[in-house]
Order: sequence, then structure tokens, then C-alpha cells
Amino acid sequence: MQIMKYDFTSIMDRQGKDAIAVDSLGKIPGMAPGKPKAGFDIIPMWVADMNFPTVPTVPEAIINRAKHPAYGYFSPYQDYTDSIINWQQTRNQVTGLAAEHIGYANGVLGGVISALNVLCSKGDKVLLHAPTYVGFTHALTDNGYDIVHSPLRLDENNVWRMDFEDMEAKLKTENIHATVFCSPHNPTGRVWEKWEIEKAMALFKKYDVYVISDEIWSDLILSGHQHIPTQSVSEDAKMRTVALYAPSKTFNLAGLVGSYHIIYNKWLRDRVTKEGSLSHYNAMNVLSMHALLGAYRPEGAEWVDELREVLTKNVDFALDYIHQHFNGIQVSRPEGTYMLFLDCTEWCQTTNHTIDELLTLGSDVGVGWQDGRAFQGPCHIRMNLALPLSRVQEAFKRLDKYVFNAK
Repeated sequence: MQIMKYDFTSIMDRQGKDAIAVDSLGKIPGMAPGKPKAGFDIIPMWVADMNFPTVPTVPEAIINRAKHPAYGYFSPYQDYTDSIINWQQTRNQVTGLAAEHIGYANGVLGGVISALNVLCSKGDKVLLHAPTYVGFTHALTDNGYDIVHSPLRLDENNVWRMDFEDMEAKLKTENIHATVFCSPHNPTGRVWEKWEIEKAMALFKKYDVYVISDEIWSDLILSGHQHIPTQSVSEDAKMRTVALYAPSKTFNLAGLVGSYHIIYNKWLRDRVTKEGSLSHYNAMNVLSMHALLGAYRPEGAEWVDELREVLTKNVDFALDYIHQHFNGIQVSRPEGTYMLFLDCTEWCQTTNHTIDELLTLGSDVGVGWQDGRAFQGPCHIRMNLALPLSRVQEAFKRLDKYVFNAK
């Protein structure tokens, strides 16, 4: 048995530590779970952040910079772009990436909107796969874009696949100029194979559709799978795509704000960068920069490799438990991310429960899971497994005893 260098077993007390995962229960209708009943502590399994301490080089970098008592205007170091180039090369085998191809955005969703504002007009239709990350839904609709969903399908092996015929039919008839492509896919956890990306990109080329590729989950790939950057599959894909990344999902840094885009097409890059600048608030935070520098070090890569092993074991445990104990709950094995997308249709029909009742049964006993309807799952629950295995085990014991097999 391999001994872990980093800590993925300690249980962090996040209450009162600026974590909506625990402090917002019962406060965000339709998104956050309810508060547990007396006698049950909170096991946060909803919002997509992790309940692990980040790699120690991140707080070290932040503390070291914070010790200097001036936090005025600054320009990003060359080390910032050098770190991104090295990370993309060593983690994703990206070659030919230069500092000029890299731009800043306060967040991936902000980068999505900057790109759409360049490529589309308000009221234009944008292709997305369903299930769909709820952040895309809000960002696009809030900014006046109409979403056209192309549903993913489960194949004979219970693997989520793109429906290329459906995609082509909609590209052909709906006058679509842009798509938001999620790779790896949230919430299903699919890690697209190269041939799948190639086939999708061939369709986008055929119908002259620009691609905004959200690859924020690209570091969190489970054992046996490999992330393929969308821009890497062809020269046309390289020039047609705005790719968005961030260390925030990988290292649990979302509260620090900051992401980056990679755009090889100069015409497109100049316009996305200009669009992002128009608010005059899309600017890097000095501590966010130092957090990235602390994360994208060799220790960070080592930490991520251990994290991926931990997440793979958590997924293995969860799926085995579901198959053995939770009749009527269907789930496709994720290949990346740390989320499960539970299809509860059969269980609800068999037991005559609604999905709202099921969500409440879980949250009542401290299992803070998330309503999947916001992700285009009609009777689904999204469940975060980025916790110490002991907490995942405790959550499933409670679900077994008090929810799915309650006497």
C-alpha cells in the first residue's frame, strides 16, 4: 500500500471559514441543501469545491507575499505565464504554447461570456450538451443568449456519449455560431476520447461554429483516463477554440478568483482580451497570482497525482455501494471530476417519492447533496465526493439507514 505524502484524511472544520459548502445550507433555494436535523453533522457534498487542505506550497506562497505590507498596483511576473506553459506541457502534453497566447479572466464563466460577446449577438443561439453545468445556464441566459441543448446519451456500456446526429441537425437548422464545450464534462464526469473531440470539431468546422472549451476540470482525471485538450486535435481546432483553464478547481482556490484563457488565433484573442477589459474590473489579484505560482510547482503536480488516486478510490467505493445497496439508483461511472450524477427516477417511481422529498431525506441526516434539475437532470442528484473517504463512507451509511433502506 502506497503511503501518501499529503493529507487527504483529516477532516477540516470549515464552518465560519468562508465556505458556502457548509455556511449556506438552507440559504440558497434550489441550489443549497437544507440544514440537517439535530444530531447530524454536515457532510458537504454539493457545491463543487473540495474538503481537502490544498497543497502546502499555496498557503506558503500567499503568506510569504502577504508578509510584505504593500499590496498596490502590479504587473504579473513572467513566472506566471512560464508556470502555465510548463504546467500545460507536463500535464497535458501541450507544445508551442507561448506567453502571448495566454490571457487573464476573473473566472471561467466570465471568460465564456467575453468570448460569446465577441462571437455572437444578444439573442443568438448557443449549443450546449445536456446535462448542463448550471453556471453555463445562468451566465448565458443572464447575458441574453438562447441555449440549444443537444442531449448526451448513455450507450450500451452506460457511458455518456455525444449524439452527433442530433448535434448536426441543430447546427444545420438553428443558425448557431458558437458552442460551449465542457471537457471534462460537468456534471456527468465524462473525459472525452480523442476521436470524440475530433468528430465534434469536424462538425463545428463544417458549420463554421466557434468553440469555447471549458477545461477547468482537466487536472482531475480518474485512473485509466487522459485529458485531451480540445485545441490539440487539429490545426483548425487550435484556431477555432477559446480554451479556459484555472487552478481553482484543482487546488480549491475559487475564493481567490482567477482563471486564464489560451487562444492561438490572434484575431480572436485580441477581441476576447478587449471584451474582457471593458468592465475595468477584470484584473488579477496579487495573492491569486502567487497562489497559482505556489500551485503550479513540482509539489503541486505531486499533490494532484495523489489527489487523483484518492478521488478514484472514493468513486470506486461510492459506485460499489450504490450498486449493492441502493436499488433504483442509476449512475454512470465518472472518468474525471469528483462528481456523481445520480438518476433517481426508478427509485422515486417505485417508492412513490418526489425528487424534492428524496433531497430532503438526505439533507435531514446531514448529507448535503444537490438538486440535479438545475443541471438538466429531471430526477437527478449531483453529489460531490471530494471528501476524506471516512466522510464519504459515513454519508453512504446514513443514506442506507435513513433514506434508501429506511425501516
